[in-house]
Amino acid sequence: MNYKKITLRPRKEESLKRFHPWIFSGAVQSKDQNIEEGEVVSVYTSAGEFIARGHYQIGSIEVRVLTFEDIDIDQKFWNDRLSAAFTLRKALGLINENNNTYRLVHGEGDNLPGLVIDIYGETAVMQSHSVGMHQYRNEICTALQQVMGHTIKHIYYKSETTLPFKAELGAENEYLVGGKDVSNIVVENGLKFHGDWLKGQKTGFFVDQRDNRSLLEKYSKGRSVLNMFCYTGGFSFYAMRGGAKLVHSVDSSSKAIMMTEKNVELNFPNDDRHKAFAEDAFKYLKNIGKDQYDLIILDPPAFAKHRGAIKNALQGYKRLNATAFENIAPGGILFTFSCSQAITKDAFRLAVFSAAAQSGRRVRILHQLTQPADHPVNIYHPEGEYLKGLVLYVE
Repeated sequence: MNYKKITLRPRKEESLKRFHPWIFSGAVQSKDQNIEEGEVVSVYTSAGEFIARGHYQIGSIEVRVLTFEDIDIDQKFWNDRLSAAFTLRKALGLINENNNTYRLVHGEGDNLPGLVIDIYGETAVMQSHSVGMHQYRNEICTALQQVMGHTIKHIYYKSETTLPFKAELGAENEYLVGGKDVSNIVVENGLKFHGDWLKGQKTGFFVDQRDNRSLLEKYSKGRSVLNMFCYTGGFSFYAMRGGAKLVHSVDSSSKAIMMTEKNVELNFPNDDRHKAFAEDAFKYLKNIGKDQYDLIILDPPAFAKHRGAIKNALQGYKRLNATAFENIAPGGILFTFSCSQAITKDAFRLAVFSAAAQSGRRVRILHQLTQPADHPVNIYHPEGEYLKGLVLYVE
Protein backbone atom coordinates (compact mmCIF):
# COMPACT_ATOMS: atom_id res chain seq x y z
CA MET A 1 0.00 0.00 0.00
CA ASN A 2 1.07 3.58 -0.62
CA TYR A 3 0.99 5.79 2.45
CA LYS A 4 1.55 9.52 2.62
CA LYS A 5 4.72 10.58 4.32
CA ILE A 6 5.61 12.58 7.43
CA THR A 7 9.24 13.50 8.18
CA LEU A 8 10.48 14.34 11.66
CA ARG A 9 12.86 17.08 12.73
CA PRO A 10 16.42 16.01 13.57
CA ARG A 11 16.68 13.99 16.80
CA LYS A 12 12.89 13.96 17.27
CA GLU A 13 12.78 10.20 16.71
CA GLU A 14 14.28 9.41 20.12
CA SER A 15 10.92 8.81 21.84
CA LEU A 16 9.89 6.54 18.96
CA LYS A 17 13.05 4.51 19.43
CA ARG A 18 11.73 3.96 22.95
CA PHE A 19 8.38 2.89 21.41
CA HIS A 20 6.30 5.79 22.70
CA PRO A 21 3.14 5.73 20.54
CA TRP A 22 2.53 9.48 20.19
CA ILE A 23 4.16 11.91 17.76
CA PHE A 24 3.59 15.55 18.71
CA SER A 25 3.10 18.25 16.08
CA GLY A 26 6.26 20.08 17.19
CA ALA A 27 8.36 17.07 16.18
CA VAL A 28 7.23 17.21 12.53
CA GLN A 29 9.49 18.85 9.96
CA SER A 30 7.46 18.23 6.80
CA LYS A 31 4.54 16.22 5.46
CA ASP A 32 2.88 15.39 2.18
CA GLN A 33 0.06 17.61 1.04
CA ASN A 34 -3.62 16.83 1.47
CA ILE A 35 -3.29 14.35 4.33
CA GLU A 36 -6.79 13.83 5.72
CA GLU A 37 -7.48 13.36 9.42
CA GLY A 38 -7.69 9.66 10.22
CA GLU A 39 -5.52 8.63 7.30
CA VAL A 40 -2.72 6.13 7.85
CA VAL A 41 0.70 7.74 7.29
CA SER A 42 4.28 6.54 7.28
CA VAL A 43 6.76 8.38 9.50
CA TYR A 44 10.44 8.84 8.64
CA THR A 45 13.42 10.27 10.50
CA SER A 46 15.22 13.34 9.19
CA ALA A 47 17.74 10.89 7.71
CA GLY A 48 14.98 9.29 5.63
CA GLU A 49 14.64 6.05 7.64
CA PHE A 50 11.22 4.50 8.24
CA ILE A 51 10.35 4.50 11.95
CA ALA A 52 6.57 4.18 12.41
CA ARG A 53 3.12 4.00 10.83
CA GLY A 54 -0.05 5.37 12.37
CA HIS A 55 -3.16 7.52 12.22
CA TYR A 56 -2.75 11.17 11.34
CA GLN A 57 -4.81 13.61 13.35
CA ILE A 58 -5.23 17.35 13.80
CA GLY A 59 -4.05 18.57 17.19
CA SER A 60 -1.05 18.51 19.50
CA ILE A 61 -0.69 14.75 18.96
CA GLU A 62 -0.20 14.56 15.19
CA VAL A 63 0.25 10.80 14.79
CA ARG A 64 -0.97 7.91 16.97
CA VAL A 65 1.39 5.07 16.18
CA LEU A 66 -0.13 1.71 15.22
CA THR A 67 3.12 -0.09 14.45
CA PHE A 68 6.86 0.43 14.45
CA GLU A 69 7.22 -2.19 11.72
CA ASP A 70 6.91 -1.55 7.99
CA ILE A 71 3.70 -3.55 7.62
CA ASP A 72 0.34 -2.77 6.05
CA ILE A 73 -2.64 -1.66 8.09
CA ASP A 74 -4.99 -4.18 6.50
CA GLN A 75 -7.55 -6.71 7.71
CA LYS A 76 -4.79 -9.06 8.86
CA PHE A 77 -3.37 -6.27 11.04
CA TRP A 78 -6.70 -5.76 12.83
CA ASN A 79 -7.26 -9.51 13.19
CA ASP A 80 -3.80 -9.99 14.70
CA ARG A 81 -4.14 -7.12 17.18
CA LEU A 82 -7.58 -8.20 18.40
CA SER A 83 -6.45 -11.81 18.60
CA ALA A 84 -3.52 -10.78 20.81
CA ALA A 85 -5.89 -8.77 23.04
CA PHE A 86 -8.30 -11.71 23.35
CA THR A 87 -5.47 -14.13 24.12
CA LEU A 88 -4.36 -11.90 27.01
CA ARG A 89 -7.89 -11.76 28.49
CA LYS A 90 -8.21 -15.54 28.29
CA ALA A 91 -4.83 -15.92 29.98
CA LEU A 92 -6.04 -13.65 32.81
CA GLY A 93 -8.86 -16.11 33.54
CA LEU A 94 -11.41 -13.32 33.31
CA ILE A 95 -13.85 -15.08 31.00
CA ASN A 96 -15.93 -17.66 32.88
CA GLU A 97 -19.49 -18.42 33.98
CA ASN A 98 -19.16 -16.00 36.91
CA ASN A 99 -17.76 -13.14 34.82
CA ASN A 100 -18.66 -12.19 31.25
CA THR A 101 -17.81 -8.49 31.56
CA TYR A 102 -14.32 -7.18 30.76
CA ARG A 103 -12.31 -4.80 28.60
CA LEU A 104 -11.05 -6.43 25.42
CA VAL A 105 -9.13 -3.46 24.00
CA HIS A 106 -7.60 -0.68 26.09
CA GLY A 107 -6.10 1.79 23.62
CA GLU A 108 -2.33 2.12 23.85
CA GLY A 109 -2.25 -0.70 26.38
CA ASP A 110 -3.18 -3.07 23.55
CA ASN A 111 -1.18 -1.22 20.89
CA LEU A 112 -4.39 0.20 19.41
CA PRO A 113 -4.33 3.90 20.41
CA GLY A 114 -7.72 5.56 20.23
CA LEU A 115 -9.77 2.34 20.50
CA VAL A 116 -11.76 0.93 23.43
CA ILE A 117 -13.82 -2.27 23.31
CA ASP A 118 -15.73 -3.53 26.34
CA ILE A 119 -17.48 -6.91 26.41
CA TYR A 120 -20.86 -7.29 28.12
CA GLY A 121 -21.90 -10.90 27.72
CA GLU A 122 -22.87 -11.36 24.06
CA THR A 123 -22.44 -7.66 23.26
CA ALA A 124 -19.23 -5.82 22.36
CA VAL A 125 -19.34 -2.05 22.83
CA MET A 126 -16.80 -0.29 20.64
CA GLN A 127 -15.70 3.31 21.17
CA SER A 128 -13.38 5.39 18.99
CA HIS A 129 -11.35 8.18 20.55
CA SER A 130 -9.63 9.13 17.29
CA VAL A 131 -10.84 9.80 13.76
CA GLY A 132 -8.48 7.09 12.52
CA MET A 133 -10.17 4.37 14.55
CA HIS A 134 -13.55 5.67 13.43
CA GLN A 135 -12.52 5.33 9.79
CA TYR A 136 -11.57 1.69 10.38
CA ARG A 137 -14.62 0.74 12.46
CA ASN A 138 -15.91 -1.76 9.89
CA GLU A 139 -12.56 -3.57 9.65
CA ILE A 140 -12.39 -3.69 13.44
CA CYS A 141 -15.93 -5.03 13.53
CA THR A 142 -14.97 -7.77 11.06
CA ALA A 143 -11.91 -8.64 13.18
CA LEU A 144 -14.08 -8.88 16.30
CA GLN A 145 -16.35 -11.39 14.62
CA GLN A 146 -13.47 -13.45 13.25
CA VAL A 147 -11.54 -13.51 16.53
CA MET A 148 -14.43 -14.08 18.96
CA GLY A 149 -16.77 -16.05 16.73
CA HIS A 150 -20.24 -16.92 17.97
CA THR A 151 -19.58 -15.63 21.51
CA ILE A 152 -20.32 -12.08 20.28
CA LYS A 153 -23.76 -11.63 18.71
CA HIS A 154 -24.06 -7.85 18.91
CA ILE A 155 -21.56 -5.05 18.25
CA TYR A 156 -22.63 -1.59 19.37
CA TYR A 157 -20.66 1.42 18.17
CA LYS A 158 -20.74 4.30 20.66
CA SER A 159 -18.59 7.24 19.62
CA GLU A 160 -20.89 10.26 19.46
CA THR A 161 -19.43 11.74 22.62
CA THR A 162 -15.79 10.77 22.08
CA LEU A 163 -15.11 12.13 18.60
CA PRO A 164 -14.75 15.74 17.46
CA PHE A 165 -16.91 16.92 14.57
CA LYS A 166 -19.21 13.93 15.06
CA ALA A 167 -21.82 15.22 12.63
CA GLU A 168 -19.36 15.51 9.75
CA LEU A 169 -17.92 12.09 10.56
CA GLY A 170 -21.27 10.34 10.82
CA ALA A 171 -20.24 8.96 14.22
CA GLU A 172 -23.72 7.97 15.30
CA ASN A 173 -24.32 5.47 18.06
CA GLU A 174 -25.64 2.34 16.38
CA TYR A 175 -25.49 -1.44 16.22
CA LEU A 176 -23.04 -2.51 13.52
CA VAL A 177 -23.97 -6.15 14.09
CA GLY A 178 -27.12 -7.61 15.64
CA GLY A 179 -29.28 -5.32 17.73
CA LYS A 180 -32.37 -7.50 18.10
CA ASP A 181 -33.27 -9.42 21.26
CA VAL A 182 -30.30 -7.96 23.14
CA SER A 183 -30.02 -8.89 26.81
CA ASN A 184 -28.45 -6.15 28.90
CA ILE A 185 -28.17 -8.23 32.07
CA VAL A 186 -24.56 -9.29 32.48
CA VAL A 187 -22.41 -10.84 35.21
CA GLU A 188 -19.37 -9.56 37.09
CA ASN A 189 -17.79 -11.81 39.71
CA GLY A 190 -21.09 -13.60 40.20
CA LEU A 191 -23.15 -10.42 40.61
CA LYS A 192 -25.65 -9.26 37.99
CA PHE A 193 -26.17 -5.77 36.65
CA HIS A 194 -27.92 -3.97 33.82
CA GLY A 195 -25.36 -2.75 31.30
CA ASP A 196 -26.62 0.55 29.90
CA TRP A 197 -24.53 1.05 26.78
CA LEU A 198 -27.36 2.82 24.97
CA LYS A 199 -27.73 5.77 27.35
CA GLY A 200 -25.20 5.27 30.13
CA GLN A 201 -21.79 6.87 30.65
CA LYS A 202 -18.67 5.52 28.97
CA THR A 203 -19.51 2.12 27.46
CA GLY A 204 -22.30 1.42 29.97
CA PHE A 205 -20.53 0.39 33.18
CA PHE A 206 -17.23 1.16 34.90
CA VAL A 207 -15.46 -2.13 34.24
CA ASP A 208 -12.18 -0.72 35.58
CA GLN A 209 -13.29 -0.96 39.23
CA ARG A 210 -14.00 -4.72 39.20
CA ASP A 211 -10.98 -5.75 41.32
CA ASN A 212 -11.38 -2.80 43.67
CA ARG A 213 -15.05 -3.67 44.22
CA SER A 214 -13.97 -7.19 45.16
CA LEU A 215 -11.52 -5.76 47.70
CA LEU A 216 -14.24 -3.56 49.17
CA GLU A 217 -16.45 -6.62 49.62
CA LYS A 218 -13.88 -8.09 52.01
CA TYR A 219 -14.01 -4.98 54.23
CA SER A 220 -17.80 -4.59 54.29
CA LYS A 221 -18.98 -7.09 56.90
CA GLY A 222 -20.96 -5.38 59.65
CA ARG A 223 -20.18 -1.89 58.39
CA SER A 224 -22.34 1.12 57.51
CA VAL A 225 -21.36 1.95 53.94
CA LEU A 226 -21.66 5.21 51.99
CA ASN A 227 -21.08 4.92 48.24
CA MET A 228 -20.57 8.43 46.85
CA PHE A 229 -20.79 9.13 43.09
CA CYS A 230 -22.32 5.66 42.92
CA TYR A 231 -23.32 5.83 39.22
CA THR A 232 -25.10 2.48 38.74
CA GLY A 233 -24.19 1.10 42.17
CA GLY A 234 -21.25 -1.21 41.50
CA PHE A 235 -19.61 -0.80 44.90
CA SER A 236 -23.01 -0.92 46.63
CA PHE A 237 -24.02 -4.45 45.71
CA TYR A 238 -20.52 -5.77 46.41
CA ALA A 239 -20.78 -4.22 49.89
CA MET A 240 -24.14 -5.88 50.42
CA ARG A 241 -22.78 -9.28 49.41
CA GLY A 242 -19.90 -8.66 51.80
CA GLY A 243 -22.32 -8.39 54.71
CA ALA A 244 -22.69 -4.64 55.21
CA LYS A 245 -25.41 -3.77 57.73
CA LEU A 246 -26.53 -0.80 55.64
CA VAL A 247 -25.54 0.73 52.29
CA HIS A 248 -26.42 4.23 51.12
CA SER A 249 -25.80 5.13 47.46
CA VAL A 250 -25.54 8.78 46.38
CA ASP A 251 -25.35 10.32 42.90
CA SER A 252 -26.48 13.65 41.47
CA SER A 253 -28.10 11.85 38.52
CA SER A 254 -31.62 10.57 39.13
CA LYS A 255 -31.18 8.20 36.16
CA ALA A 256 -28.08 6.70 37.79
CA ILE A 257 -29.98 6.26 41.06
CA MET A 258 -32.81 4.47 39.24
CA MET A 259 -30.26 2.10 37.66
CA THR A 260 -28.57 1.57 41.04
CA GLU A 261 -31.88 0.54 42.57
CA LYS A 262 -32.56 -1.83 39.66
CA ASN A 263 -29.12 -3.42 40.06
CA VAL A 264 -29.51 -3.84 43.82
CA GLU A 265 -32.95 -5.39 43.30
CA LEU A 266 -31.49 -7.75 40.71
CA ASN A 267 -29.09 -9.16 43.31
CA PHE A 268 -30.83 -8.51 46.64
CA PRO A 269 -34.60 -8.26 46.08
CA ASN A 270 -36.57 -6.59 48.85
CA ASP A 271 -33.44 -6.01 50.93
CA ASP A 272 -34.05 -3.01 53.19
CA ARG A 273 -30.36 -2.51 53.97
CA HIS A 274 -30.03 -0.31 50.86
CA LYS A 275 -31.23 3.23 50.22
CA ALA A 276 -30.36 5.52 47.30
CA PHE A 277 -30.33 9.32 47.15
CA ALA A 278 -30.24 11.61 44.10
CA GLU A 279 -28.29 14.48 45.64
CA ASP A 280 -25.17 16.54 45.09
CA ALA A 281 -22.30 14.52 46.53
CA PHE A 282 -20.42 17.40 48.16
CA LYS A 283 -23.60 18.69 49.79
CA TYR A 284 -24.64 15.23 51.02
CA LEU A 285 -21.22 14.44 52.45
CA LYS A 286 -21.02 17.78 54.23
CA ASN A 287 -24.38 17.25 55.92
CA ILE A 288 -24.00 13.66 57.15
CA GLY A 289 -23.82 13.05 60.86
CA LYS A 290 -20.38 12.41 62.30
CA ASP A 291 -19.73 8.70 62.82
CA GLN A 292 -22.79 7.77 60.70
CA TYR A 293 -20.64 5.70 58.31
CA ASP A 294 -17.55 3.60 58.94
CA LEU A 295 -16.86 2.71 55.29
CA ILE A 296 -16.96 5.45 52.63
CA ILE A 297 -16.25 5.17 48.91
CA LEU A 298 -15.26 8.32 46.98
CA ASP A 299 -15.17 7.53 43.25
CA PRO A 300 -15.87 10.85 41.51
CA PRO A 301 -15.84 11.50 37.77
CA ALA A 302 -12.64 12.97 36.36
CA PHE A 303 -12.04 16.38 37.96
CA ALA A 304 -9.29 17.23 35.43
CA LYS A 305 -9.85 16.32 31.78
CA HIS A 306 -6.90 18.43 30.61
CA ARG A 307 -3.72 19.81 32.12
CA GLY A 308 -5.17 23.31 32.55
CA ALA A 309 -7.66 21.97 35.09
CA ILE A 310 -5.12 20.26 37.37
CA LYS A 311 -4.90 22.95 40.07
CA ASN A 312 -8.66 23.19 40.58
CA ALA A 313 -9.00 19.39 40.42
CA LEU A 314 -6.48 18.88 43.21
CA GLN A 315 -8.34 21.39 45.36
CA GLY A 316 -11.54 19.45 44.64
CA TYR A 317 -9.95 16.15 45.71
CA LYS A 318 -8.57 17.79 48.86
CA ARG A 319 -11.94 19.30 49.81
CA LEU A 320 -13.85 16.08 49.11
CA ASN A 321 -11.49 13.87 51.10
CA ALA A 322 -11.20 16.36 53.97
CA THR A 323 -14.99 16.24 54.42
CA ALA A 324 -14.89 12.45 54.45
CA PHE A 325 -12.05 12.41 57.03
CA GLU A 326 -13.96 14.81 59.25
CA ASN A 327 -17.12 12.69 59.27
CA ILE A 328 -16.08 9.03 59.06
CA ALA A 329 -16.41 7.04 62.27
CA PRO A 330 -13.28 6.07 64.25
CA GLY A 331 -11.90 2.81 62.88
CA GLY A 332 -13.47 3.66 59.54
CA ILE A 333 -12.14 2.73 56.13
CA LEU A 334 -12.03 5.14 53.19
CA PHE A 335 -11.74 3.98 49.58
CA THR A 336 -10.79 7.09 47.60
CA PHE A 337 -10.08 7.35 43.86
CA SER A 338 -9.09 9.61 41.00
CA CYS A 339 -9.70 8.60 37.38
CA SER A 340 -8.22 11.85 35.99
CA GLN A 341 -5.41 10.91 33.62
CA ALA A 342 -3.90 14.40 34.01
CA ILE A 343 -3.50 13.88 37.78
CA THR A 344 -0.39 11.90 38.71
CA LYS A 345 -0.35 9.27 41.42
CA ASP A 346 1.92 11.44 43.57
CA ALA A 347 -0.24 14.55 43.12
CA PHE A 348 -3.39 12.66 44.11
CA ARG A 349 -1.67 11.16 47.14
CA LEU A 350 -0.47 14.63 48.20
CA ALA A 351 -4.04 16.00 47.94
CA VAL A 352 -5.32 13.18 50.14
CA PHE A 353 -2.42 13.65 52.57
CA SER A 354 -3.25 17.38 52.83
CA ALA A 355 -6.89 16.53 53.49
CA ALA A 356 -5.91 14.08 56.24
CA ALA A 357 -3.60 16.64 57.86
CA GLN A 358 -6.36 19.25 57.75
CA SER A 359 -8.74 16.88 59.57
CA GLY A 360 -6.21 16.07 62.29
CA ARG A 361 -7.10 12.36 62.13
CA ARG A 362 -4.57 9.52 62.34
CA VAL A 363 -4.63 7.82 58.93
CA ARG A 364 -2.82 4.77 57.58
CA ILE A 365 -2.57 3.45 54.03
CA LEU A 366 -3.79 -0.14 53.70
CA HIS A 367 -3.73 -0.49 49.91
CA GLN A 368 -2.63 1.48 46.86
CA LEU A 369 -4.97 0.70 43.98
CA THR A 370 -4.94 0.98 40.21
CA GLN A 371 -6.80 -0.32 37.18
CA PRO A 372 -7.24 -4.08 36.60
CA ALA A 373 -5.19 -6.28 34.28
CA ASP A 374 -7.69 -6.02 31.41
CA HIS A 375 -6.82 -2.29 31.36
CA PRO A 376 -3.09 -2.90 30.78
CA VAL A 377 -0.52 -0.10 30.73
CA ASN A 378 1.93 -0.13 27.84
CA ILE A 379 5.32 0.04 29.56
CA TYR A 380 6.42 2.56 26.91
CA HIS A 381 3.34 4.72 27.54
CA PRO A 382 3.09 5.39 31.29
CA GLU A 383 0.32 7.95 30.61
CA GLY A 384 -2.00 4.95 30.28
CA GLU A 385 -2.07 4.48 34.06
CA TYR A 386 -5.05 6.70 34.79
CA LEU A 387 -6.85 5.13 37.79
CA LYS A 388 -5.39 5.89 41.21
CA GLY A 389 -6.82 4.74 44.50
CA LEU A 390 -6.04 4.49 48.20
CA VAL A 391 -7.63 2.41 50.93
CA LEU A 392 -7.17 4.25 54.23
CA TYR A 393 -7.75 3.31 57.87
CA VAL A 394 -8.93 6.31 59.87
CA GLU A 395 -8.61 6.31 63.67
